[in-house]
Amino acid sequence: MAAGKGSLRFDWLTIFFYILLVAIGWINIYSASLDENATQFFDFNQIYFKQFVWILLSVLIIVFILALESKFYERFSSVIYLVSLASLLGLFLFGKTISGATSWYAIGPASLQPSEFAKAATALALAKYLSDIQTDISVFKDQLRAFLIIILPALIIIPQPDPGSALVYAAFIFPLYREGLPYIYLLVGFFAAALFIATLGLGVIWVSLGIIAIAGILLFRKRKRKPNIFKFVFLTAISLAFVFSVNYIFNNVFEQRHRDRFNIVLGKETDAKGIGYNTNQSEIAIGSGGWTGKGWTQGTQTKGKFVPEQHTDYIFSTVGEEWGFIGSIVVIILFVGLIARLLVLAERQKNQFSRIYGYSVAAILFFHFFVNIGMVTGLFPTVGIPLPFFSYGGSGLWGFTILLFIFVRLDAANSYYGN
Repeated sequence: MAAGKGSLRFDWLTIFFYILLVAIGWINIYSASLDENATQFFDFNQIYFKQFVWILLSVLIIVFILALESKFYERFSSVIYLVSLASLLGLFLFGKTISGATSWYAIGPASLQPSEFAKAATALALAKYLSDIQTDISVFKDQLRAFLIIILPALIIIPQPDPGSALVYAAFIFPLYREGLPYIYLLVGFFAAALFIATLGLGVIWVSLGIIAIAGILLFRKRKRKPNIFKFVFLTAISLAFVFSVNYIFNNVFEQRHRDRFNIVLGKETDAKGIGYNTNQSEIAIGSGGWTGKGWTQGTQTKGKFVPEQHTDYIFSTVGEEWGFIGSIVVIILFVGLIARLLVLAERQKNQFSRIYGYSVAAILFFHFFVNIGMVTGLFPTVGIPLPFFSYGGSGLWGFTILLFIFVRLDAANSYYGN
């Protein structure tokens, strides 16, 4: 769509993806929360109607976001970030506890979860800082400050406790990498995660022997190049120290419910009726859908409420049961299409602030999508990460809407100014 003089050019493909995902999400929330005793659609006691209201209010939020000047988001990014941190800290004094987590403010009959909005605020603050330093993030002090911006909200969220929301902040490693963060950080992160999982699954002794064997093989292969022995010994010692600390971290830092979920995924425990009940029932629901599914509102697992809180983090199991493999693939394609489109738009930005923010949006959406699908299908432990635009909740829907449409507004400004 060409831009006329004095007009903005919004990326309608991104908006189209958003509308489709929200609409399909609501259709599945309706099915997952349908109460056969309900006598009318306009009933605020019904979860599907509440979500419908949140969707309508999202339209007002979108209009407000698009009406503001794009420079507003860059100019006031630090203020937005500080307000977000204050809202997270305020939970310890005024927060409402739901399901064991003090993560909400009670506002009349509704609840608001500030951590859902903190992701957009952090993305704005990170984009502002990196664009202000006017260089790639290769200097250690710049890296430290960028990591501090990312870590602060996560550190406040963890003791609520809400480890799932805190874990999402790991997604910011990808926009940092795009802006010049040395790849060694990614390698160290993936290597540490692999060692952690391997140690839990195989045990300290076997993983330690594996590290020593790999170090010995690498040292032997490079013997003719006179390798730095001290470097090899140091890296091996650090790796071994981490391996020996895994059990302590697992047993003393993780809560029991998180330990149970890891053990179930690793096959060390079988608890189909306890902590692993949700995942087990979710897998049954998805598997029973076959190729084409059982039909909308016809899922036996869904109608029987076998998956607890299915309309929230486990909403994808409704997709699998009622729309089958084909419907699940369509949803996955829509998510991948949206994320790919965001990356294309981010890369074409002439403004560094907009580019960094765009990459942050794509990274956050991908992290939520990837982890949630893995969690629902039993590939990852249950960590409480919602599926964007699908999982029930006004805070989640509004948070993702704000996150996405700020970038739509930034991209429209770049398009207007000649991009």
